[in-house]
Order: sequence, then C-alpha cells, then structure tokens
Amino acid sequence: MALMHNPPHPGLVLREYLGGIELADAASRLSVSTEALSDVLQGRSAISADLSVRLSEALGTHIGFWSGMQMDYDLWHASCAERPRIERFERVA
Repeated sequence: MALMHNPPHPGLVLREYLGGIELADAASRLSVSTEALSDVLQGRSAISADLSVRLSEALGTHIGFWSGMQMDYDLWHASCAERPRIERFERVA
C-alpha cells in the first residue's frame, strides 16, 4: 500500500470537523482535558486509540478513521527518518 505524500496531522483535520465548537465544550463532550485536546489540535500530540473511539462516537465517523489517519501520519514521518541500513531476513523453509 502506498503512503500518502506528507499527510496532515489528524489534529488539523479534527479542527475542521469541530468547526465552531469551542475547545472547552469539545473537550467536555469527549471527557478529555482542554490541554490534551489542544495539544492534538495543534499537532503536538497523537490521537490515541481511546481518543479515536471517542471521536468516532462523537462525530459519527468510522471507528478506525482517526487512528488510521494517525497511523498514516506516523508511518510517513517514520519512512522519512534517517536510519541505519537494514538487512533483510532470509526465509526459513
């Protein structure tokens, strides 16, 4: 499967989904702290599996939507990181 080129942090997409909902109101409805939600919306924190489920319930999205977006973001950044040469494993019959 090909990765999306430089996918946005899911917190930026979440901002659009929340529209004009105030941060404190959204955090309260999700039962998370305003600081935690703010960190996600600013792209400083990842969307956890738990928050992904909460967002899916609150926004009516598929349960894997938010965690999948976070995984795409994380994989793309990991694939861009410098790392040592990795040797392939030989298949054992």
